[in-house]
Amino acid sequence: MADTQQVDARAERKVSRLAHRITAFAKAHGGAEGQVAHVGERGARIVLVGEDGGWGDLVAPSTEIARQAVEKAGITVHESFDGEFAAKVRTGAYEWKRMAGIQVGG
Repeated sequence: MADTQQVDARAERKVSRLAHRITAFAKAHGGAEGQVAHVGERGARIVLVGEDGGWGDLVAPSTEIARQAVEKAGITVHESFDGEFAAKVRTGAYEWKRMAGIQVGG
């Protein structure tokens, strides 16, 4: 029983830390929306897009922890990263250069 309580406490701390980071991102970017994607054994990726087009991501140890974190942060969560949601992302010169480098083997 003690092991279960310890795991639950660790998970809750992780949820709180992730929610704090999501809230800080949202505050810095005039609000935010997100999407949670399972990434295999690694856990889940939380993609954040700010109202100003800024974006970032976080990795959670599980999809459940990621979902709890975005819920606790109070942001809108999308089921997929397409359409209007993806169009909100604003990329800069760095991203375009990086994407071009990948295409030409860099």
